[in-house]
Amino acid sequence: MPAPASHMPPASIQPDRKPSVDTLRRLVQSDMERVNQTIVQNMHSPVALIPQLAGHIVAAGGKRLRPMLTLAAAGLCDYRGDRHIGLAACVEFIHTATLLHDDVVDESDLRRGYDTANAVWGNQASVLVGDFLFSRSFQLMVADGSLEVLRILSDASAVIAEGEVHQLMTTNDVETTEEAYLEVIRCKTAQLFAAAAEIGPVVAGRPADQQAAMATYGRDLGIAFQLVDDVLDYSAEQETLGKTVGDDFREGKATLPVILAYQRGTEAERAFWARTIGTMEQTDADLAEAQRLMAKHGTLETALERSRTYAGSARAALLTFPRNAYRDALEELIDFCVDRGY
Repeated sequence: MPAPASHMPPASIQPDRKPSVDTLRRLVQSDMERVNQTIVQNMHSPVALIPQLAGHIVAAGGKRLRPMLTLAAAGLCDYRGDRHIGLAACVEFIHTATLLHDDVVDESDLRRGYDTANAVWGNQASVLVGDFLFSRSFQLMVADGSLEVLRILSDASAVIAEGEVHQLMTTNDVETTEEAYLEVIRCKTAQLFAAAAEIGPVVAGRPADQQAAMATYGRDLGIAFQLVDDVLDYSAEQETLGKTVGDDFREGKATLPVILAYQRGTEAERAFWARTIGTMEQTDADLAEAQRLMAKHGTLETALERSRTYAGSARAALLTFPRNAYRDALEELIDFCVDRGY
């Protein structure tokens, strides 16, 4: 686990202002408009269902953190070209494809407050359009012409798939270790964050140490982001998440708050987790009981402590770069990701 780093707010944040992604969004706004145009152009297909279904999930929104990471990392490295536009779109296509496949695997009906594509068009169409978006992302990589970029993003795609399979193996397994779970989210979530950030200094022609620093920043930011998501699933309001609170519980996911509650629980409490997560025998009252047990054993607080540790490592990675508006925005993004949990 990375060592904690001092928690000092970036120069752009006033002490009384809550961290936000808006600083980063404003900084990359003009580039992001070009990315969105590239996304729309590359969703075209003579098969009408493809742009219709792909457009549905893209229009559902989200923070666009991953493509914004690519744009901000390029800006941090003072990149003056336009390769980062197509590659940011590529990153978003990879992410969107994984969402389509995730919702099928998880049998989800709602994402960010909207019906999932599989709920509207069915599983078969969602899987196949996800495949189309993966293929489109590789076309964008090839169009960029860099073998190094192709290596980073294709490796990320393979690792993400491994993470998905690994998560499938740990679903309903309350005896999963913390280390095994962290490995799942390193692969499934953090790898694309890392790749999105790393290709910024790559296209800018920066040295290997700066490329590695941005990969570390993205990876540890991604882990912190996912750990906070795990907490929010048991503690937030539905309006905050854009999804139903307790989805992870109802899907039998052994996330870190569950793993810790099982490890710290009594024999009777472990039997509760084995029934509700292990064999999926749940009643309407079980989510509230799960939340009570997490509060009893402080598992949400522990998960947030873990996220702060990874956030500190991400912050330390940015010290490789001189302070500028992009570094300030990337530091604020760390605070935003972690502070969502409070």
